[in-house]
Amino acid sequence: MRVIRSANCTVLAAGLLVSVAGCGGGGSGKAPAPSTGGSLKGVTLEVAAIWTGQEQDKFKQVLAAFSKQTGAKVNLTPTGDNVSTFLGSKVQGGAPPDVAMLPQQGVLAQFADKGWIKPLGTGAEAAVRQNYSKVWQDLGSNKGKLYGVYFKASNKSTIWYRAKAFGDAGIQQPPTSWDQLVKDSGTIADSGTTPFAVAGGDGWTLTDWFENVYASSAGTANYDKLSKHQIKWTDPTVKDALRRLAAIWGQKNFVVGGAIQTDMPTSVTQAFGDAAKAAMVYEGDFVPGVIGEQTKAKVGTDAKFFPFPAVGQQPPVVGGGDAAVVMKDSKGAQELTKYLASPEAARVWAKLGGFTSPNKALDLAAYPDDIQRQIAKSVIDAGDSFRFDMSDLAPAAFGGTKGAGEWKQLQDFLSNPTDVDGAAQKLETEAAKAFKS
Repeated sequence: MRVIRSANCTVLAAGLLVSVAGCGGGGSGKAPAPSTGGSLKGVTLEVAAIWTGQEQDKFKQVLAAFSKQTGAKVNLTPTGDNVSTFLGSKVQGGAPPDVAMLPQQGVLAQFADKGWIKPLGTGAEAAVRQNYSKVWQDLGSNKGKLYGVYFKASNKSTIWYRAKAFGDAGIQQPPTSWDQLVKDSGTIADSGTTPFAVAGGDGWTLTDWFENVYASSAGTANYDKLSKHQIKWTDPTVKDALRRLAAIWGQKNFVVGGAIQTDMPTSVTQAFGDAAKAAMVYEGDFVPGVIGEQTKAKVGTDAKFFPFPAVGQQPPVVGGGDAAVVMKDSKGAQELTKYLASPEAARVWAKLGGFTSPNKALDLAAYPDDIQRQIAKSVIDAGDSFRFDMSDLAPAAFGGTKGAGEWKQLQDFLSNPTDVDGAAQKLETEAAKAFKS
C-alpha cells in the first residue's frame, strides 16, 4: 500500500491555517505541450500499473484524455502487488508493456541497469526538467540518464486527528514540534482517550514512523547516507530516533492495545469509527480514502490533519511516488510519458481527488478541497528537501519484506521499546546482509 490545490485558498503551514493569495502550483512558463490532433491514430499502447479500484478508474480517465488528444488506444494492465516480478516475467517472455508505473525507486534503478527500460525522449525529458524539482528528476534518473516521470506522489508526513478528541482534551492547536506532540499525547491520555492507534501489524507503517523522525532529527544528509547504508544502523543518530519513538510507543496509555496485530485500515477505524478509541493515527495522505470507505467521519470537519511535527530544526516531508517508465522505445510510449509529465494530465486526476502531483506547474486550484490542496502544497513547497520513503530505496530483503528485515525489527521494537541498543544492532545486522547481497 505504498500507495494526495484559486485565486485565494487556504493552506496549512507548520500546523497553522493561513490564507495565501494567488495560490498556484509554482510553475513558471508553459510546459511542453502534449501531442494533439490524432497523431497516434491506429496506435495501441499497453500500460501496466499497480492501481486497483477507484485509483485504477481514475487513472483510466487520465489515459482516456490522452487517447482523445492523440487518437491512440490505451489498454491498462494490473500488475498485482509484486510489480518487479510481474514486469520481469513480461520482459523474459518478450512481451513487456509499452509503459509501466513503478512504485519503488529502487526498482527503477534495477530495471535501468538491466536495460529493461529506456531513457525518456527529448520531449518528456524537457517537460520533467521544467515541471519538476531536482529531487524528482534525480529520483527518476539512473547513472546520469532520466528514465522516469513521477506522475503520482504520496505525502507520508501527515498525522490525522479526531477534532472532538482534541477539543475534549482542551487542545486548541495541533502540535508543531515533537516535544509538543508528546506533551499533547499526555494531555489527551489524561482526558480519558488513548492518543494513538498504531498499525503495527503492517511493518511498513513503522518504517514510515521512523523515517519521519529520522529525517527531521538527523537531517536529510544523514537520511541519504542511511538509505544507502553509508552509515550504520547502530549510529547515534539512529538510536536517538528510536528513543524518540519510544517516548510514544513505550507509553502504555499512549497506544491502543494490540497494536502489533493491527493493520492500517483498522488503525484508521480505531481513530474515526463509531467506537473510536484513539485521538490520532499516523499515516500518509491515503488515510482520507479509508476514512471515507470505512467510517462515517467527514474529512475536514470530524477528521483533520497536521504535518508531522518537527523533531529537529525542520519538519520532515517524506513520501513515495509512482514513476512512468518506457519499456518499449516507441513513439507512442514516449508521447505518453511526455503527456504524463504535463500539468494537463495531472489536472485530470487532481479534480477527481485522492491524488497528489509533484508537478509544480499544476495549479493547486485543480484539487477539489482544501485538505487535498494543503497536502499537495506541502509536497511542492518541500522542493529538494522532500525525501523518498527510505524502505523503498533499500533492498527488498531489508525494506520491503513482510516478517523480515526492517519491518520485523521495528515490530519487535514496538513490542519492546526499552531496548534501543539491541534494536539498533538487529537493524544493522539485517541491513548489512541485505546490502551485501
